[in-house]
Amino acid sequence: MLHTIPGGASGSPFVTHHNANDMDVYLRIAPELYLKRLLVGGFDRVYEINKSFRNEGMSIRHSPEFTMLEAYCAYKDYFYMISLCEELISELVKQFNSGSMVIEYQGKTIDFTSPWPRVSFAELFKKEFDINPEDSQKLVLEKICRKLGLSLNSLSRTQILNITEELIEKHYPADKPTFVIDFFSWTSPLAKAKKDNSHILERFELFIGGMEIANSYSELNDPVEQRKRFCEQLKIEDELPKKIDEDFLVSLEYGMPPAAGLGIGIDRLIMIILNQASIRDVIFFPLLKSVDNED
Repeated sequence: MLHTIPGGASGSPFVTHHNANDMDVYLRIAPELYLKRLLVGGFDRVYEINKSFRNEGMSIRHSPEFTMLEAYCAYKDYFYMISLCEELISELVKQFNSGSMVIEYQGKTIDFTSPWPRVSFAELFKKEFDINPEDSQKLVLEKICRKLGLSLNSLSRTQILNITEELIEKHYPADKPTFVIDFFSWTSPLAKAKKDNSHILERFELFIGGMEIANSYSELNDPVEQRKRFCEQLKIEDELPKKIDEDFLVSLEYGMPPAAGLGIGIDRLIMIILNQASIRDVIFFPLLKSVDNED
């Protein structure tokens, strides 16, 4: 859990100091880059139910300490992970709910019977903001701000997710889990682009009950393209992390097989299954503000 460089996701890390080596280290924001190193080392299938940490804001959906299931499979793509994710969560609901595939969450009825609908991120943003996949991130920001009357310097992943959630609720019924596919290439520097359109990624995110529950993509395994993506990410203001993981790039140069990865937010999934509105109600001993700091 102690990383020498924060990576594998965009997020602000917790920093501490290792006295024996006299070096700063970071609580991991994601295990991704290390699990993919194992693919390079010959492990065809790896997974970890892990604790990750992000030094960011707290809300009923966000905790600085959270639990994920993260899995990688060599010689598969994101379509395989769609099937795996759908089967895994459906079976969990079935086992918990005495065979029924329908649960109640905060006044909503959600039917987990497969197959689940798939919605195009590119089509959603084209319909709502006249955004095209080839538009630059700056142009996308300008179009969204103009339509929504906002004044933003950058567009964070959280803001993109919030907008996506609102568009799903606006255009599609909320009674089924929904896969959002066809994300723009600049939204994820670690994902592989489609062969027939370099502006669209082989990626999906799963939304249930108005929350992002899972994220998956076909993994980028080209070291030259990966370095290019990392360098582009460094140029973006307020984008984190701000260091390139050179060891990970070296591992890609040795050769990582084609692969797909999947991350599922365990805490949020349990919120839905147990019909809890706040993530703090499904975490033992969540971090809370000290009584002495309440003012």
